[in-house]
Amino acid sequence: MISQFKHSFFQVFTVTSLWVTLLLTLFYREQPISMVYLWHVAGIAAISAVLFGIMYDALWNHFTLKPFWNILISSIITIVGGMLIVWLFSQDMFHVILPWWPGMLLLSVVLHTIAFYFYARIDSRKRVEELNKILK
Repeated sequence: MISQFKHSFFQVFTVTSLWVTLLLTLFYREQPISMVYLWHVAGIAAISAVLFGIMYDALWNHFTLKPFWNILISSIITIVGGMLIVWLFSQDMFHVILPWWPGMLLLSVVLHTIAFYFYARIDSRKRVEELNKILK
């Protein structure tokens, strides 16, 4: 399990680093980037890796919490992590979207709920098919 978390962490960290570097290249081509900002990129990648490489996998596949708590925890942590990422990327952008955090949290809860029930339905169908194959 630990090696799976390490692999997921570094995979998400690498992809996020490349993605943020691409965004910086496309949108801030003419601006010089300080060395300190490269640490911001590393922070963005680390936050993403913890959220999507470790937290989601642990929360949905290894913890035994009720769906309500999984949805609530993942929604809150995703919004907090996302706001930290935006702050690291651009503090001006952070101040623009900060007043919208309650709506983002509500939308996150709704979308996590929908995703959970679709995933549960698909997972239960797969398990039924596996059990039917075993019985035959």
